[in-house]
Amino acid sequence: MALVSRIPSSSPTPIQSRNPKPSNLKPVFTVHCVSNSQKASPFTEKHSIERYNRDSWLYNSNQHQQQPTPSCPLPPDQEFVRDYDIGMQIPELRKLLDVLKEKRESENGARKLGPGNVFLVGTGPGDPELLTIKAMRVIENADLLLYDRLVSNDVLDLVGPGARLLYVGKTAGYHSRTQEEIHKLLLSFAEAGANVVRLKGGDPLVFGRGGEEMDFLQQQGIEVKVIPGITAASGIAAELGIPLTHRGVANSVKFLTGHSRKGGKDPLFVAENAADPDSTLVVYMGLSTLPSLASKLMFHGLPEDTPTAAIERGTTPQQRIVFAELKDLADEIASQELVSPTLIVIGKVVALSPLWPHPVRETPTLVESR
Repeated sequence: MALVSRIPSSSPTPIQSRNPKPSNLKPVFTVHCVSNSQKASPFTEKHSIERYNRDSWLYNSNQHQQQPTPSCPLPPDQEFVRDYDIGMQIPELRKLLDVLKEKRESENGARKLGPGNVFLVGTGPGDPELLTIKAMRVIENADLLLYDRLVSNDVLDLVGPGARLLYVGKTAGYHSRTQEEIHKLLLSFAEAGANVVRLKGGDPLVFGRGGEEMDFLQQQGIEVKVIPGITAASGIAAELGIPLTHRGVANSVKFLTGHSRKGGKDPLFVAENAADPDSTLVVYMGLSTLPSLASKLMFHGLPEDTPTAAIERGTTPQQRIVFAELKDLADEIASQELVSPTLIVIGKVVALSPLWPHPVRETPTLVESR
């Protein structure tokens, strides 16, 4: 099946916005609002210079347009920005699809071959040295790599020059591609015989929606191979010297997402069973729901002085850590203005970290790493 049959628009012409302002609009690929300052994100932000430089091949059909510039305020209609960006990319995606088909036919002649492979690859929590050797080998042989926001720029710098990269990241309120569009892109290029790599931060099967992509592709007859990555809970806890389990302190560990799917149940409904002083609780994507979670955990019996840590951008040079007791954690995170991605670890094992302040102080400590 052809890619164009799977994407609503096959033209790079602007899509009508609910509030169009054509006289002021510039091509989306000229929008760059992230500087290279020391505090710049180590990950791929939705409109960063790194993203557009990395994906510049997608805009070759628009060379007559203005070339990327380092600053420009975003138009207010985010849905329009997204739709316009996708429209600009479609011609080059179609060309790549045709090139891959022709390459396959020329190399294999009249032999009838099955579809290509899709690899779901975990890239770990951010430090490129935590990438596995197997993941690196697959990345080097890829025709196309679809990567998420939480695949760090340092990891993406390891990708060979012959590979094509396509950003499909998501942040709260802005999805560069819907999950259904990602499914169709993976399927289209796999059917063309390409080696497609789906790069995900952490482990692809831990809060990464990798299971959904694997299920969809397997139903279409596409072989999917999973290369695990170090999930944030393991990688970041190790970075801080926090054992997730420890004899006599924590006999189990629970992973919890702070998000619920649209229309789903409150992600905090598990608080009653999670309020176990002999267990470690690790919360992914939990910044916005932490105040409610902390209250529910304490209501269900978890001591308010339980040691906790919140780690922003773990294992990267921009890592920051807040240590606090459970009752104070939400306020301290707000005070220090931690941003996503931030991992939260709750449990007595946090006090085993060599970075935990001794003796316990009334005022939690912010630690700047590296």
